[in-house]
Amino acid sequence: MILRRLSLCAGFLLVAAAAWPMAAQAELKICNQTSYILYTAVGSATQAELDAHGWIRIEPGDCGVGIESSLTAPAYFIYAKTSQAHAGAARAWGGKVPICARDTNFNTKTKLPIKGCPGADYYRMPFALVERHGRTSWTATLTEGPSPKSLKEAKRAGINRLLTDLGYHVNVPGDRARDLALDDFHKRMKLPADATDSDLFDALETEALKIVAPAGYTICNDTDGPLSAAIGIPKNKAVDTKGWWQIGPGACSRVVNDALKTDRVYLLAEDKDKRPLVSGPTKLCVADIEFEILGNGRCSKGLKAMGFAVTNTKGRSGYVASIGESGLLPPAPLPAYRTGTAK
Repeated sequence: MILRRLSLCAGFLLVAAAAWPMAAQAELKICNQTSYILYTAVGSATQAELDAHGWIRIEPGDCGVGIESSLTAPAYFIYAKTSQAHAGAARAWGGKVPICARDTNFNTKTKLPIKGCPGADYYRMPFALVERHGRTSWTATLTEGPSPKSLKEAKRAGINRLLTDLGYHVNVPGDRARDLALDDFHKRMKLPADATDSDLFDALETEALKIVAPAGYTICNDTDGPLSAAIGIPKNKAVDTKGWWQIGPGACSRVVNDALKTDRVYLLAEDKDKRPLVSGPTKLCVADIEFEILGNGRCSKGLKAMGFAVTNTKGRSGYVASIGESGLLPPAPLPAYRTGTAK
């Protein structure tokens, strides 16, 4: 999933770490013992250079590999943030080491000392130093307090949290409410009987992104193939047009980070064959490659005018534009089924 800037509140520090058995492959492994889907970034520093990359998606109760080689650099760092799909305030796990990163995937190599971030879309995030005690293999575990107490508990808590984010009532005594919620969700999403926990988390996260509607502007691809999207935002007497975001089938991309302060956002989306899925009468200039254009006049050389649709964002701080095979879809409603009232 493609990620944009997330407004973070104070979270919990990276808390637990343990050495890998000697027979295991030398690497930095990160385990998620929280009830949140986490996106993690890692960094390593030598005397002359700082390398950093992200984002690694790790489901509750699962582990991911941050660095796939023997840990021989003097220092390593980790930062993690919750998925935008979760309701409520965002949380972050980090420390006090400022490292330049951005909200889309990144991979940087920076000479030391660092004089500034490499681009306007980069900003300093507070990474935590990994206390690995000189070992060449290490597992770092991210937790959210005394509970969940194990990776197995974290997986269960993570599924419950996302079901709750989607409007299900599962936090009641016994397992019946949870079982009914999972059964309803499987049926609504037409998940196969042999769907894995990872399949379930993918579906839960994608649906929650549509429901939660975080501040900003999010585009979700409900087609069976990839799509390319561009947007235009009124700015003074002009329009700030930018693209392209590549969004895979079933994925969502948050393309505006801050709360919306406009009555409308223009949207253009094409399938892999450049056929328009979302278009309209408003002509705006675009380029064939990644672009950002501020203007409202004729298109200059190398640009072309294309028709954008208007999405009504009046009074909204967050908007999710879901795109299906036939174009824009209506906003996804909360599930009508409530397991907490089941008899």
